[in-house]
Amino acid sequence: MNEIEFDDETIAQLFGTEAAEDEDFSRLHSYYVKNKTHLNLTSNLPIRILVGHKGIGKSAIFQIAHNEDCGHNKVSIIIHPDDIAQLGVHVEDFHQIIRDWKEGLIEIIAAKVLENLDIRMDNETIKTGVKGAGKVINFLSQVFKSRIDDNVNLLPAKKEIISRFLVDKNIIVYIDDLDRGWEGNKADIQRVSALLNAIRDLCNTNKGLKFRISLRADVYYLVRTSDESTDKIESYVVWHSWTNHEILLLLIKRIEAYFGRDFNAKDYRKTPQKDLARFLTPIFSQRFEDTGKWRNAPTYRILMSLIRKRPRDLVKLCSLAAKNAYEKDSTIISTENLKAIFSEYSQGRIQDTINEYRSELPGIERLLLGMKPNRNEIKENSGWIYTGPELRNKIFNIIQGGEFYFKNGSKATEKTLAQFLYKINFLTARKTLEDGTIVRAYFEEKQYLASTLADFGYVWEIHPAFRWALSPDDDKRPLADIDLSNEG
Repeated sequence: MNEIEFDDETIAQLFGTEAAEDEDFSRLHSYYVKNKTHLNLTSNLPIRILVGHKGIGKSAIFQIAHNEDCGHNKVSIIIHPDDIAQLGVHVEDFHQIIRDWKEGLIEIIAAKVLENLDIRMDNETIKTGVKGAGKVINFLSQVFKSRIDDNVNLLPAKKEIISRFLVDKNIIVYIDDLDRGWEGNKADIQRVSALLNAIRDLCNTNKGLKFRISLRADVYYLVRTSDESTDKIESYVVWHSWTNHEILLLLIKRIEAYFGRDFNAKDYRKTPQKDLARFLTPIFSQRFEDTGKWRNAPTYRILMSLIRKRPRDLVKLCSLAAKNAYEKDSTIISTENLKAIFSEYSQGRIQDTINEYRSELPGIERLLLGMKPNRNEIKENSGWIYTGPELRNKIFNIIQGGEFYFKNGSKATEKTLAQFLYKINFLTARKTLEDGTIVRAYFEEKQYLASTLADFGYVWEIHPAFRWALSPDDDKRPLADIDLSNEG
């Protein structure tokens, strides 16, 4: 096998881009791995609200699902933030905002569907036609039927889509990236809340109209906790989550795609991870050659221990290590390359988390940096693991430096801040089994742990991804026990 030179182009081809919308679709499709989230999102239900943290892959799943719709000749469109930038703004009456959304959305939907099918019609005609027909489904049915009745020359592929629509009367609408420009203020919350109310009304009056909306986790929580009317949307929510096993398969599929080899992830879903490690050997050294807790551990376990079950974390971690390998003229990513970038990677995850959740807790930076372990904590528990009482005491001491307030105005307590840290994946729940195996639980997997902070046999652990940023002067202490969660 030829040696690899980790220049920027090669790194992008190996690990992909950080954002799915920046990726060439054919490459995205070549290494995409479907999981249960994909199946739930694409189920035959009128409303699906995909909720997840940044970097979890919401845009990727939308692009793949939309492409599959088109492949089955379904009428399917993607609405981007620019398309709806003027809807629901500069209006104080909540009911009027909902009306603005409904009127604006059906016009945008009609226009995009017609544009995709190469049917030219000016905006005023569309607006008048939708209003006259009463429903966007009715309007499009009239337009399509007239084209067929008048024997208008249509490309075969477009004609198949129209023919299917006239039978099933379905339109699938994806609305992505709603958090662009999100500041978490009252107007932002009200606008998204009105949108969610509007799509419920539209689906009730336009049978066959289906919406798939993506929301960042912090956006969803602010909207959900600020507007009692949104209790009706909970049944539509699909939490986007990955297991470490799925993310390892995703990494392997990317590597195999780079080498031009087929890799069917379905065939390996139950394969032990130790048996999958062989696929990484062209890129990574097999073992972590260092002292301490990670001594001689398989490299794949190091990678899985440092990511927060987010594909983007993996892209960042692998890309940084590959860049370091390039700088040192290495044709394989070694222990030395990984160790060299742990601090930079950790600083980036701290900053990402601050940027992502500042809209929910303005004082988040002080809270996260305040979680740096002190000497007593290091002596007693290595500084990263807390029982429930120890965690609340740690946060109580941070609060002494100034009270914290959530964006909605509520005063934060030790308990609500602990819940917040678990929700944003800064903390994970950790349990040691009878055989000594350590397992970890994330908020998306065990939300009930956050409601009362009852231990259920768990303690609370600062995720390894953040530790170098909180302990920049100590190269050893941040090391974590090897992550065996989802170990195959």
